[in-house]
Amino acid sequence: MENTVLTVEGFSACFGDQKILHNVDLTVQKNVVAALMGPSGCGKTTLIRCINRMHELIPGASVSGKMSLLNEDIYAMQPIILRRKVGMVFQKPNPFPTMSIYENVVAGYKLNGIKMPKSEMDGIVEQSLRKAALWNEVKDTLHRKGTFLSGGQQQRLCIARALAMNPEIILFDEPTSALDPKSTAQIEELFVELKKSVTMLLVTHNIGQAARVSDFTAFIYLGKLIEFGPTEKMFTVPKDKLTEEYLTGKFG
Repeated sequence: MENTVLTVEGFSACFGDQKILHNVDLTVQKNVVAALMGPSGCGKTTLIRCINRMHELIPGASVSGKMSLLNEDIYAMQPIILRRKVGMVFQKPNPFPTMSIYENVVAGYKLNGIKMPKSEMDGIVEQSLRKAALWNEVKDTLHRKGTFLSGGQQQRLCIARALAMNPEIILFDEPTSALDPKSTAQIEELFVELKKSVTMLLVTHNIGQAARVSDFTAFIYLGKLIEFGPTEKMFTVPKDKLTEEYLTGKFG
């Protein structure tokens, strides 16, 4: 389908002899928020780390099956090219500590050796910070270190850094779990706005968060994709008994 950003087909991932993901099939459309849910250790984070090929950096890691980004085989692409198209935001905000707010936003260009006129760079910084709903708070302090910001602002700076490369998809690994409720609410509002321009895959333990911000939800249990579909439908009439038990707090 031309509207598809990410396709995962018969995909498995292992650490040594231990299988973490079993034959996962998943299709994510453009301009949606798709949540990945499931108990700790079920394989959610491994799945997103396979999408940007961080999984293979761990000794003994292996994968089988297929993953495609816009019909291009992810495992046939050069990792550096892939990671320009696949942004990543982690659990704890991680602005580069030696860099200013400005430098953090355009770090991807610097690390990739991409040169451009300062006016163009300025434009990318402003546009990315505006998209991350941070511009008005930092526009007068762009040359201060990113680490001076509050936790919620630092996480929005990391989102701006991911957006600056104009990715096809951004992977979020529990991006609000280290934040206070107000910062969490700001980032949730941001998701709704951002999906107009980018696709997002969100690992979350927070069932309420998945219900509020995601269009589709995948439920993963013991490395298997149990169910994937429109969030509203899954939360009201889950197809699988396991999904229902997870959503009603019987385990998790």
